[in-house]
Amino acid sequence: MNIPFYKMHGIGNDFVIIDNSVNSIELSERRIKTLCDRRYGIGCDQLIVLSQPKDSNADIYVRFFNEGGDEAGACGNGSRCVAAWLHHKYQSKKFIMQTNAGLLPAEVIDSHTMRVNMGQPKTKWQEIPLSRDVDTLNLPLAGEPAAVSMGNPHATFFVEDLSTVDPVFSGKMLEKDPLFSEGANIGFVQMLDRQSMRVRVWERGAGLTLACGSGACASVVNAVRRGLADRYCEVKMDGGNLIIEWDEETNNVLMTGAVHFSFSGQFSLENYPL
Repeated sequence: MNIPFYKMHGIGNDFVIIDNSVNSIELSERRIKTLCDRRYGIGCDQLIVLSQPKDSNADIYVRFFNEGGDEAGACGNGSRCVAAWLHHKYQSKKFIMQTNAGLLPAEVIDSHTMRVNMGQPKTKWQEIPLSRDVDTLNLPLAGEPAAVSMGNPHATFFVEDLSTVDPVFSGKMLEKDPLFSEGANIGFVQMLDRQSMRVRVWERGAGLTLACGSGACASVVNAVRRGLADRYCEVKMDGGNLIIEWDEETNNVLMTGAVHFSFSGQFSLENYPL
């Protein structure tokens, strides 16, 4: 059985998209890992699986799976790619995506630029979630990061010079710290001025990626909470730039950035056993 797929990326953060409303293929950790593997499969940071929405207000139901096989609640760059996929298929310019983190409205800015409303950040320790009651603006860890959930948990470290940080070494060590009851994405931020910052993110279950959309949102939210940034910021990541706006009136975080189709194809399901 041949299954169509689409390969896309949002500023270097790459995804394989499968429309499961058509194929309804069974997924397992082994199958997800192999599809995401860059040597034995198609290769991507995350697998995105689309299906019919359970919420009548949504246009599509979106699930995000890390290359390690575990499921993420939300993905900013992946959501923008899904918006572009929907625009290509239906020619509409506004959509609502149902995710495990809630409903995410999206709109088309131009053929390669999408904006997604990532919803309201969660800053209470139970919501992130953390394993105990601590100050989420200054966690009791070396470097005193700030924590927030943007559909998945993030810890943000503010540093003077990003070039002095090894995000792989630190990310691997911190991702599973006992304070993070479900693990955490670990971000490192160098403020350039009040409206721009340089960010690198070690993603829980995916490792260091060229860009992390929810990590960019978390970085701006935590920078604003710390009094370091304005609510409108350009976030510079290894793969490109995102515009993040934390709307004061609605408390929603809006993310705008580029997306690109890489290629499409088919894979034989028999080559990816459960």
